[in-house]
Amino acid sequence: MSEPQKNSSLESLPFEEALKRLEEVVEILEKGDTPLEQAIQLFDEGMKLAHICGKKLEWAEQQVEMLVQENGEWVKKLFKVEEDSE
Repeated sequence: MSEPQKNSSLESLPFEEALKRLEEVVEILEKGDTPLEQAIQLFDEGMKLAHICGKKLEWAEQQVEMLVQENGEWVKKLFKVEEDSE
């Protein structure tokens, strides 16, 4: 079984690796045969990974620019995610 990773190593993971590890943690926990103490550690790691992935996605969204045509010219604008209004 895969052991929980240390906090310092989690922060330095690239997005793809953090997401892959998060998927592994979820898969292990979904099996339901992990001892309680290890399950709590894995859950904690999963929450940290989810937070790290969320922060990295927010950063990426802020970096994305889009080209739009205004008055016959192409202009760079920051990409803004439209929130669902409920």
